[in-house]
Order: sequence, then structure tokens, then C-alpha cells
Amino acid sequence: MLVRRPLFAVRFAAHLFMAVAAASVLFGAAHSEAAELPAKTLVFCSDASPAGFDPAQYTTSVEFSAAAYTVYNRLVEFEHGGTKVEPGLAQSWEISDDGRVYTFHLRQGVKFHTTSYFKPTRDFDADDVVQTFERMRDPDDALRKAYPVVFPYFSDLGLATNLAKVERIDPYTVRMTLRHASAPFLSELAMPFASIISAEYVAQLMHAGNAADLNRLPIGTGPFVFHSYDKDATIRFDGNADYWKSGVVRVSKLVFQITPDPAVREQKLKDGECEVMNYPRPADIAALSNDPNLQMPHQVGFNLGFLAYNTTHKPLGNVDVRRALDMAIDKQAIVKSVYQGAGQVAVNPMPPTQWSYDAALKDAPYDPAQAKALLAKAGYPNGFSLTLWAMPVQRPYNPNARLMAEMIQADWAKIGVQAQITTYEWGEYVRRAHAGEHDAMLIGLTGDNGDPDNWLGVLLGCAAVNGSNFSKWCYKPFDDLLVKARETNDVAERTRLYTQAQEIFKSQVPFTPIAHSTVYQPLRKNVVGFKIDPFGPTQFWGVGLK
Repeated sequence: MLVRRPLFAVRFAAHLFMAVAAASVLFGAAHSEAAELPAKTLVFCSDASPAGFDPAQYTTSVEFSAAAYTVYNRLVEFEHGGTKVEPGLAQSWEISDDGRVYTFHLRQGVKFHTTSYFKPTRDFDADDVVQTFERMRDPDDALRKAYPVVFPYFSDLGLATNLAKVERIDPYTVRMTLRHASAPFLSELAMPFASIISAEYVAQLMHAGNAADLNRLPIGTGPFVFHSYDKDATIRFDGNADYWKSGVVRVSKLVFQITPDPAVREQKLKDGECEVMNYPRPADIAALSNDPNLQMPHQVGFNLGFLAYNTTHKPLGNVDVRRALDMAIDKQAIVKSVYQGAGQVAVNPMPPTQWSYDAALKDAPYDPAQAKALLAKAGYPNGFSLTLWAMPVQRPYNPNARLMAEMIQADWAKIGVQAQITTYEWGEYVRRAHAGEHDAMLIGLTGDNGDPDNWLGVLLGCAAVNGSNFSKWCYKPFDDLLVKARETNDVAERTRLYTQAQEIFKSQVPFTPIAHSTVYQPLRKNVVGFKIDPFGPTQFWGVGLK
């Protein structure tokens, strides 16, 4: 992760095309014959039920694990277990000198999945790319009207306004034109929301009046073929014997056993009922690590857990109130109790391993007396009441949101602020938060593409106020810096602009950064090829069983 800066410096350089074209040779042509897969079943004890199987609609790792990285591919992909962009369904591309026009040359011979509900008559081509992005870009797109949904990441990243055209040049060439140059654009196309759907399947669904089935019965080109979903219990996939890249599919069956209770997940793993689980409890890390039947890879998390203040709700629109709430939280105590040594106090709105992180910035001191004085200055000498939302799920960036909320509740009580802890089922929690129903809420992010804009723009940009900007904070001096940073490929200049943005963030406190965590991944000893995804989802590319 410490090599992010040179990677991005190269990534957006003018000679990028030559490097990518050479890399595409390593991937080879798409398979012309189906591979014979090992007759083995890999079982994953997952933590939550997906809200659906259409990655464009969602922003959480639950849906990305269950759909984006199983069923689908993208034009470009992140290397498995890394942050480098490499060819996907596009085997090469060119970028215009002004950074606004991207021409993608598509891989030929890639097959969409054949299932009980869809049998393709053609291979992947440019029409599928156009359909994928026009649905998100054009409010008048026929699929968008037939199946009205929102596309939070597409909007949060500013693509709803910046992506001007998506054109089919020929069956295997697509041109995308931006209104303004965007340095993160290529990395954004590797994110789950940009997963390529089948235009032929869309036409079939629309003809039958079943457009919404796109979210229920997915069709993609990815390494696993959707088989069935027993709601809140089991998702079943078949290995894709026609997958275009060799060595990726190493089992014939993949099963998600949805197991919300981490203690139950751990017991199932120990008993051999599943080979992989996610999100172990911090208190259980040592015991799991010492189990002779398990392995425990881990790495510093590219993540951030934070407390968002809804700045559209009184009195949280007052910066002195936000500063007071921030100063009243004992972060060190939270890290000790909630993360149990597997975390570090967060200062900025991004992790320290992100290039452009400003290490010179310091937190306001934990000071309840000063916090109470700030509240009095803001007109609340006796405090006030608010709701404090606690996530119902466990995540690396927050392994125990209920305990964290209780500790914050106790801290705020010392300055006269009465917090009512509230929670909902995870899908409802996110939906209501997007709608802005919360006062303060615990949430977090594991980075999606390795670019600073993924933190500052997605969590704090004006374009994201109806999406992942849960603070509902639109501050023009801050947003102007983000816009300027997107329009240059000069890493030094982008770093300067992002440093200024972080200074504004610390002054305005739209949210309180709490912690960054270490990510632990428990596996059975017989699992081979597994790599921790720095961006959070659990992936099974190249994963097999001894």
C-alpha cells in the first residue's frame, strides 16, 4: 500500500496505453472451450443478506461480494488482492491528450452466463457496455424508466453530470466522453457499480415486463454463475466453466451461508461447515489464530470508521456544536475497548496509507470541559437531545457499533447531550440514512479504488449528499478543491489540493473520524489462493481447496 503514489502517477500518464496493451497479452484470448472444473464446493459463512444482485444500486461489500465479484466483470479490474488497474472486458484502451475521451477495445469471445432463465445467443460486445452506462447516465433510458432505481456511486463520483457520451464505434470498440477530465475515472470503472450487464438479457426482461428481475436473477460474464437464493439463508453459485481467464475458477460450486452472528460463523468454521468466514470478533482473534485447523492472514485495513453528523438537522448545522461533540469523544478508550488492540485512532477522512494523507494534521484534544464551553457559546449551555444510530452489522472499520455507541453516549452525557441509540436492519439502516433521517450515525468505508477522491468526494462531496455523504454536508470551498483535483493528472498538484481539503475538513468537522482497523481473514487450512481484498469485499477469484 505504500507504493500507491507511483502507481497513480504512472496510471494517468500519457503512455498508459502502451503499458496496458502489453499487459493484456498476459491475459490471453477468451476461452473457446469450456474448462473442466474441480468437483469441489467452497462454502463461505457470510455476515449479512444482500439487498439485491444489481451492483449499480448498492454501496456495501455485502452486495459486492454476492454479485459484483462473483457474477460480473468490468471493463477494467483491480488486480486480485491489489489496487493496480489491469485489463478486464476491455483488453486495451487509449486516452485523449486532454484526458476527456477514453476509447476501449473490447475482448472478443467472452460469453454471458447460460442459466435456467436466460440463454444468450451472442457473445459480449459493445452494446452491453452502452446499455450498462446509458442506464445510469440517461434519465430517459428505457430500462431506467421500466425499472426505476438510483445509482448512488455513479452519482457520488460525479459521473451523472460528467459522463457526456457513451458510443458504440463498432462491435468491439466503445468511446466514452467526459465533460471534464477526471484523473480517477479509470479506477472508478473498476469499481463494482460499473459491472457490465447483458443488453440481450435486458431486452428479454423488458419484453416480459420483468425489468426488476435484473436485481433478483443476475446475468454476467463473471467467474461464477448465479444458481439460487434462499432469502436470508443461502446463495448458491456454479463455477463458470466458460470463464474467459484461466486459473480464476477453481471450484465447481460456491455457497454463501448467511450467518449474521459472528460466534456462529466462528463455530461453523471450526467445525468445517464452511471454509471461509468474514468479520471475526476482535476478542476471538487470538484463539482463531492458534487453532491448528485454521489460517489467519491479516493486513492493515484500508478503511475508516466514523461518526457522521447530519448537518441539515439542528443544532448539528452549527460548527461549534460539531466541534464540541467531537472533543467530547474519548477515541483512545474506544479503540482500546471496541477494537481491542487491532486498530488505531483516526484523525483524517482517509487512512494513513492513502497517498495525499496529511500527517501534519492533529486531532482536537479530548476535553469535556472545553466541549461544554463550546456548547454554551453555541447557545446550548444545558445541552440537547439527539438520536445516535448504531450499525446492526459488524465491519472491519467497526467491529462493535453498539458498544461504540454506548461509549459515545456516555461521553456526551458528560457535557449535557442526551443521545438515544437507534438501529435498524442493515438494508433499512442504509436506506434511511441516505434519506437523511438520522441525527448522528456510525458508519464507515473501506476504500474502493485507491484514489483520494474516493474518500473526500464520496464521503463529503456535494454530488454525494443524497448518497454516501451521510453528513449531508455541501461546503463550496471544499468541493471546489475536489473539482480542481479531478481535472489534473499531476499527482503533486492533486496532493496539494487534497491537503487543503483535509484542513477544511478538520476545521468544519462534518464527521468525527474514529478509527482504522487491522483486517483479519479466518480460513480453513485447506483453502488455497485466497487474497484479502484491500477494498473490503470477500472475493473467490483463484480460490480453491486442497
